[in-house]
Amino acid sequence: MTAGATPSAESQEATAPRSRVVPRPVRAAQDWWHETSSADRFRLYTRLVLQVVMIGFVIMMATSGKGTWPVVAIVVAGLAAIAGIEAQPDLAIRATDRQRRIAWRFAIAGLSAVWLGAIVVVQLAPRLGLALDDGRVVCTVAYAMAACAVLPFFRHRWALLAVAAAATTLLLRPTQAPAFFALLLAIGVVLMWTSRTTVWSLQILTELEDGKRVAAELQVAEERLRFSRDLHDVVGRAFSAIAVKSELAATLARAGAVDRAAGEMDEVKTLAVASMEDARSLVRGYRGIDLGTEVAGARSLLSAAGCELRVIGEPASIPPAFHEAAAWVVREGTTNIVKHSTATQAVLTLASSGLVLRNDGAPLPSGDDGAPSGIDGLRGRLRAVGADVVGTRDGDDFTLTATWEAP
Repeated sequence: MTAGATPSAESQEATAPRSRVVPRPVRAAQDWWHETSSADRFRLYTRLVLQVVMIGFVIMMATSGKGTWPVVAIVVAGLAAIAGIEAQPDLAIRATDRQRRIAWRFAIAGLSAVWLGAIVVVQLAPRLGLALDDGRVVCTVAYAMAACAVLPFFRHRWALLAVAAAATTLLLRPTQAPAFFALLLAIGVVLMWTSRTTVWSLQILTELEDGKRVAAELQVAEERLRFSRDLHDVVGRAFSAIAVKSELAATLARAGAVDRAAGEMDEVKTLAVASMEDARSLVRGYRGIDLGTEVAGARSLLSAAGCELRVIGEPASIPPAFHEAAAWVVREGTTNIVKHSTATQAVLTLASSGLVLRNDGAPLPSGDDGAPSGIDGLRGRLRAVGADVVGTRDGDDFTLTATWEAP
C-alpha cells in the first residue's frame, strides 16, 4: 500500500472494535454479570438450580401421566412450588414485598388445591370413572412440592410435615400404610432439610455481606471522626495562637512599639504558613507531631498569652511509643489554656508513666467531667494507643493528666 492510499475494507473490519461484533444484548448481559457481586451470583445460581430441578421433575411426572387432569394438576403444583421459592427474600432479593406476598399466596393455594383435588379423586375414583393411581401420584407430587417449597418456611415446619404425611397416608389408603407413611416422611425430611440448608447458607451469606457493609461504614465513620478530630487540633491551636499574637501585635502597635509589633506579626505569618502545611499534611494523611516541638511551641504561645509555663522533666523521659500521644496532650492542653482560661502560671510535668499539665485559671465546665469538650476527642485518641487522659478542676486550678503503663 502506498503512503497516500486509504485502508482497505478488509483491514477496517479487522481493526473494528470488538464491541461492534458482539451484539448489544449479549454485551449488556456480560456487563451485568461482571457488575454482579459474588454473593448475588451464588444466590442466582441457587435459585436457578432449584427451579431447574423442579421443572425437570414436573416434566418427568407430567409426561408419565395417562390423562389430561393429572398433567394439568402436576404443572400447577410445579408452578406453585416455584412461586414458593420465589417468595423467599433470601432467594429473590430483588422482588418487592407485594410480589412476594402474591407468590406466597399462590404457592399455598395452588398446592393445597392440587392436594385436595387429588384426595377427592382418590375418594371418588370409582364413581367418577377415574384411575385411582393417577390421584395417588398427583397427591404425592403435591406433598413433595409442599415439603420442598412451602412447609420449610413455616414456624412449626416439622410438625406440619408429619401431619401432612399422616393425612396423605390416611386419605390415600395404601395397602402398606406404615411403609408408605415412613416413605413419605423420609422424602419430606430430605426435601425440607435440603431447602432449609439452602436458605440457611444464603442467610449466612447475607449476614456476611451485611457485616462487610457495616464494617466498611464504621471504617468510613472512624476515618471521618479522626479527620475532624485532627482538624480541630490543628486549626484550634493555630487560630488560638494567631488570635493571641495578633491582639498582642495590635496592643504593641498602639503603644508605639512598632518593631515588636512587626515581630509578632512575623510570627503570625509563620504560624499561618505552618498551619497551612499541617492542613495539607492532614489531608494527605501523613502528618506527624513531635513532642519537643509541641513543648517549645506551648512555652512560646503561653508566654505571648501572658502565662508562664514551667517544664519539669524532659521529652526524652516519655516512652517512644507514647511520644505522639503526649504531644497531642500538650497541644490540646495548651490550646485550652489559651482559649478557655485566664491562667498566669502553668506547670508541665513529664515522666515515664505520664504527664501532667496544670494551670491556675480553671475553665468553665463544658464537658461531662468538667473538662473542655475537646478533651473528649483527645481521650479517644489516647485510648487507641493504650493510654488515658482526664481533666480535673480544683478551685481555680485545672489539671490535665495523661497516664500510660511505663515499659
